[in-house]
Amino acid sequence: MKKKPFIVDTTLRDGQQSLIATRLKLEDFKDQLEDFDKVGFYSMEVWGGATYDSCIRYLDEDPWERLKIIKNKLQNTQIQMLLRGQNLVGYKNYADDVVELFINKVADYGMDIIRVFDALNDIRNLDKSIEVAKKRKIHVQGAICYTVSPVHTLDFYLNYAKELIDRGVDSIVIKDMAGLLTPKVSYNLVKELKQRFNISINIHSHATTGLASMTYYAAIEAGADIIDLALSPFANGTSEPAVEPFQHAFDLDLNWKQIILLVDYLWTVREKYKEFDVKMNSIDAKILDAQIPGGMLSNLMSQLKSQKAENKIQEVLKEVPIVRKDLGYPPLVTPTSQIVGVQATLNVLTGKRYSMITNEVKNYLRGFYGKPPAPVNQELYEKALGTIKPIDYRPADEIPPELDRAKKEIGLLANTDEDLLTYVLFREVGRQFLIKKYEKNLKVDFNIVNSFKNEDVVIYPI
Repeated sequence: MKKKPFIVDTTLRDGQQSLIATRLKLEDFKDQLEDFDKVGFYSMEVWGGATYDSCIRYLDEDPWERLKIIKNKLQNTQIQMLLRGQNLVGYKNYADDVVELFINKVADYGMDIIRVFDALNDIRNLDKSIEVAKKRKIHVQGAICYTVSPVHTLDFYLNYAKELIDRGVDSIVIKDMAGLLTPKVSYNLVKELKQRFNISINIHSHATTGLASMTYYAAIEAGADIIDLALSPFANGTSEPAVEPFQHAFDLDLNWKQIILLVDYLWTVREKYKEFDVKMNSIDAKILDAQIPGGMLSNLMSQLKSQKAENKIQEVLKEVPIVRKDLGYPPLVTPTSQIVGVQATLNVLTGKRYSMITNEVKNYLRGFYGKPPAPVNQELYEKALGTIKPIDYRPADEIPPELDRAKKEIGLLANTDEDLLTYVLFREVGRQFLIKKYEKNLKVDFNIVNSFKNEDVVIYPI
C-alpha cells in the first residue's frame, strides 16, 4: 500500500439520505458534532444534496440555520456540500443570478469544499457554479458521474476530467452512485487520471452491490488520495462503506475512541427513523442491471408504498434500464434518477409503456437538462414532442433572471437572501415553509400580508 487515504465522512448527508430518506433531524446530532470534530476526518459532507429540500418539506428546519450550527461546532474539520451544478439543490436548472446568489451565500457561511456535479456530465451545466465558487476561494471538487453503458468508456471519463480541470477545479471525485464501479475499472481509471493530471482524486461509491470496499482498495493502490465513508450505523446497504473496517485495514490516523462513542449513539438514532429506513442490510446484485443509486431506491420504495404498490418494486427495477436506454443512457443521479424512476414507475403502474409521459421526460428530451450521453429513442421523442427540435445551447441560457420576479411574488416573506433562495428553489413548498417560520415569531397573517405590496405593511417582531 502506497499511502493512507484521507477520509470524507458522509454520515450526516449521503449516509442518512441513502438509508433513512434524508429525515435526520438536527436535534439528533447537534450535540454530537464536537465528537465528530475530534475524529480526524479530512472533511465531513454535511449539507447539500437532498438535505435542503428535506429540511423545509419534512423537518420544519431552516437549512441555513442548520448549516450555521454545523459550521460553528466543527472547528477542526472541513465541511463540504454536494451541489447539482445549475440545479443547485433543486431538481431543475435555475437562472445564473440564482446560482450566483446561492454560492455566494454558501461561501458567507464558511463552506470549505463544494462537490459539484451534473447528472449528464454536461460541462455547460457546471460552468457558472465553478466560476462563482472559484471567485470566492472555495475548494471546488469536480465530479465525474460514473455509470455503465456503451458510450461511457475510459476515454469518455478521461476527456470529461480534462474538461473539469480546464475549468479550474481543485480536485476530482469519481462519483459512483449505484456501486457499479468494479475494482479493475477503478484501478485503471484512477491510474490514468493520476498519470495524466496533477490533481487529487477522491473515490465515492455505494455498498449496494457489494463492490465498493474492493473498489476503494483498488483505487488506493492506483493512487487515489481520498475515499468517502460513513460511520457504520449509516453505512453499507445503499450507503457508503463503513469507516471502522477501513480504520483497521489501513491503520488510519483517526480517533478510535470517538468513533466508538459516535457509533453507539448513532445506532439509537437510526432506530428512531425505522419508519423511513430502507432496511437493506445485504447486497443486491440486481442493481448491477438497474443501476439504481441508494437515495433513488429508497425514494422508489416510498413512492410505491404511497400507491399501495410495494409488490411492484421488482417490475420497476426491470423497467428502469429500459427507460434509461430510451433516454440515451443518463447516469442515474438527481435529477435524472427521478426522471427515469418516475417514468419507469408510471410505465409499470399503467401497464403500458409511455402511455403517460411526464413533463420532466419531455423537458429532458428537449435538452433542457443538458445533452444526453447517447442518442435517444426517436419513436419516444416523436411521441413526446412531435417535430419540435432539441436545443443545442447551454440550457441555462434559456432561463431569464429569476430573483427580481421572485421578490415580487413572495413579498414580505423574503426577509433575507436565504429566505428568497428557499422560495426560488422550491416555490410553493418554500413559501409554505416561510409562512410557518414567520407566523411562529410575528404577529401577522401572511395570507393577508401577501395581498399587499411590500411598502404597504410594516411587521414588528414580538
